[in-house]
Amino acid sequence: MARKAGPVIDRPALADFLRRRRTSLQPEDVGLTRGARRRTAGLRREEVAALCHMSADYWARLERGTGPHPSEQMLSSIAQGLHLTLDERDHVFRLAGHRPPVRGSDGEHVAPGLLRVLDRLVDTPAEIVTELGETLRQSPLGTALLGDASRRRGPARSLGYRWFTDEEARAAYPEDEQHQLSRLYASGLRELVALRGPGSRAAGLVDLLIDDERFRRVWEAHEVGLRPPDVKRFRHPVVGALELSCQTLVDPDQSHRLLVYTAAPGSASHDALQLLAVVGGGQFATS
Repeated sequence: MARKAGPVIDRPALADFLRRRRTSLQPEDVGLTRGARRRTAGLRREEVAALCHMSADYWARLERGTGPHPSEQMLSSIAQGLHLTLDERDHVFRLAGHRPPVRGSDGEHVAPGLLRVLDRLVDTPAEIVTELGETLRQSPLGTALLGDASRRRGPARSLGYRWFTDEEARAAYPEDEQHQLSRLYASGLRELVALRGPGSRAAGLVDLLIDDERFRRVWEAHEVGLRPPDVKRFRHPVVGALELSCQTLVDPDQSHRLLVYTAAPGSASHDALQLLAVVGGGQFATS
């Protein structure tokens, strides 16, 4: 029996693209600080490797065209680390002999424009989320306020799912608002199921949640059109009560949203955010 050929990688072209992309990026483009004695054209290999969550040696071999065949997961990490557009991401996948990921509402590739904005929000809580409430990226203060999203797996990545299955997710909000938020998440999920169809990931979450009494009660009310309050109230385990406005920037191509949380200057919540920036947030587990 003939052996099935594996994906064909164009090592010279992949190496050339990665090298040119690295040297064209500046530290400010990816949220890094430019040192006074910096002489490197573009980013250093060590910097790019850290952004792409790989070793500097692995990156160097990719640039030399002598590295291993990168997996799809590694290519996705490279695409985000280099702030590639969707077309550039797809090009890298093809050079590496892989089929590019599907575009659209299920995609997790964050647009470079959203990443550039997020990179500049060092002292502001912010996150980039999917339409299902899955956090893809966080600012440092966003992690301190909302918990480390990178630790979540499977359906628990969705805030709507965690809301009904994880008591800690609900505990992060005042008790007098929890029923209204339950209605809000059920309403949003209903709209997504209608938009994406019965075979969608949104419909899959409903199948997982329907046996939960708390969820079923608000789901069967068949409410749609509910919208989040202008001011979000949190109960943070380190700095206490917070009242934060939430501004939203939408990427319509990927159905991603950049959420930025701000407090009124001079308010107790503003002081609490400043304290949180100093002390960190522990394991706060909401979104």
